[in-house]
Amino acid sequence: MHGAIADVKAQYEDIANRSQAEAESMYQIKYEELQTLAGKHEDDLRRTKTEISEMNWNINRLQAEIEGLTGSRASLEATIADAEQRGELAAKDANAKLSKLEAALPWAKQDAARQLHEYQELVHVEYSEIVECH
Repeated sequence: MHGAIADVKAQYEDIANRSQAEAESMYQIKYEELQTLAGKHEDDLRRTKTEISEMNWNINRLQAEIEGLTGSRASLEATIADAEQRGELAAKDANAKLSKLEAALPWAKQDAARQLHEYQELVHVEYSEIVECH
């Protein structure tokens, strides 16, 4: 019986050794899979951090550009408002001068008609003198 116990014990130890080897092999495989997965996640994390950094840089660049354009816009709006105001003043001034000229036009026409009449009288007198002298 001692031989049968030793035989069973040997079989049990053999099974235990094989189970331990299989468990160690499975553990090693699982460990390597986790190592690979951790490396992949580390690469993904590094890429994501790089993308975030690039996006932050772009955001800062765009914000600076927006601030610059906002300042330019304000300056242009002030220039436009100033030009509109000067244009309105120039139009008012031109309208005032036009009104004065329109008011002076009838007088100028009367004066021109009077001067023409005087000129015609002088020409007539001169013509009459020429006719009398001949």
